[in-house]
Amino acid sequence: MTVASTPPVTGPPVTGPPVSLRERKKLATRLLLRRAALELVAERGLANVTVEDIAEAAEVSPRTFFNYFASKEAVLFGGDSDRAAALRAAIVSAVPGQPARDALRLVLTQDSEAMASELRSLGGDPAEWVRRMKVARTDPHVRAAHAAQMSMIERAIAEGLAARLGADQETDPYPGILAAASVSMVRACLTFWAGSGGAIPLGQVIDQAFKTLADGFPEDSDLRRITANVTTATTAANRKDTH
Repeated sequence: MTVASTPPVTGPPVTGPPVSLRERKKLATRLLLRRAALELVAERGLANVTVEDIAEAAEVSPRTFFNYFASKEAVLFGGDSDRAAALRAAIVSAVPGQPARDALRLVLTQDSEAMASELRSLGGDPAEWVRRMKVARTDPHVRAAHAAQMSMIERAIAEGLAARLGADQETDPYPGILAAASVSMVRACLTFWAGSGGAIPLGQVIDQAFKTLADGFPEDSDLRRITANVTTATTAANRKDTH
């Protein structure tokens, strides 16, 4: 049985105005640094890769590296100091008059598509880059840096929800609970997306996950049916390849 996908929350894009030539050049440099870091770490391990190594592979100076990333750990996950602030602002302003949960669904779905687009821009299979990042997270220093980044994102989401709702996080736990749930949900969706080889667009998986959240996470959900179909197909393909 084919399950229809859940229509996404409609609203204006949370992206900004057309990107200038200067911004395109900055994005190109950022992608070069990320690709170089992921390739070097996959080849040598994080402990054997320095910022200077990454900068040399991307043909930029170490000073330029630090204009984009705070550390060699941050470059592996695309740690962007502006991302948290952008998410907070987008949650406050997206789809005025609609429930906060719908605004969050729209913003995180679009943010995930932007993340997937950046991974595609690295070249090759975007899911493979995610798998490399997952391997890198076995390093305790990488794990700590990633946890700090995700904590910053979660805090920004909670602040955006609180501002939208006019809530005080000291007395109202709802913004923090929804922020924590959504960050965990996105992480789980990203893991599935990478494991399935990107068989379903990341934004669609996250959008459907929000629908499941709104329904109270029933065991019999469209999300599980859609992902089960993909998992079955992937397993069958892997078995065929081994014979």
